[in-house]
Amino acid sequence: MRSTLIISLLSCFFAVYEAKVFSKCELAHKLKAQEMDGFGGYSLANWVCMAEYESNFNTRAFNGKNANGSSDYGLFQLNNKWWCKDNKRSSSNACNIMCSKLLDENIDDDISCAKRVVRDPKGMSAWKAWVKHCKDKDLSEYLASCNL
Repeated sequence: MRSTLIISLLSCFFAVYEAKVFSKCELAHKLKAQEMDGFGGYSLANWVCMAEYESNFNTRAFNGKNANGSSDYGLFQLNNKWWCKDNKRSSSNACNIMCSKLLDENIDDDISCAKRVVRDPKGMSAWKAWVKHCKDKDLSEYLASCNL
């Protein structure tokens, strides 16, 4: 009985930190509901394309290998030097959030932070993967199968 209780409690603990891997269309619907289509002058397809190339739609994506020693967190790979705080380095923490909050299934805070990022002068060019894979590309058919 005791071991069953411990296993059950551990299962609940780990379930909280499970990754959510979105499909392209599932993320598109979520972002549209959060009014990202047109936010900052960028189409919904741009936002989804950026998330695909930054994290492969995985909320638990983590990159700790940036050349400057910083790390990127979550669906939008938000950086701990500028956008979130992780207690590993000093941070501007412009989104006023702990980086660990960007690794859970709830992407509302990720979206809020991404909106903050795009308000800066660089806009979506802050995301190198967006510049390389999405910027100035014809994304008109990118979400065609999503029934938006």
